[in-house]
Amino acid sequence: RIPSMKNKLSDLNDHLFAQLERLNDEDLKGQLLEEEIERSKAITGVSKEVVSNARLVLDAERYKREHGMTTGPKMLE
Repeated sequence: RIPSMKNKLSDLNDHLFAQLERLNDEDLKGQLLEEEIERSKAITGVSKEVVSNARLVLDAERYKREHGMTTGPKMLE
């Protein structure tokens, strides 16, 4: 079972900007910079999946409303 997450989709923007600030640290060099770049790649990958999932939920909700449905798949609730 996946533990309950407390982050909201609206928090994603803050996480991305925080990562951008870490990457923009001019004192970060060498191995530390490489590690931060790798972390950024991971964050970017996960962020894309979060946005894609949110888009799916919105599309499903739009479809439900357009077709007068009151319920949809449980996984999209």
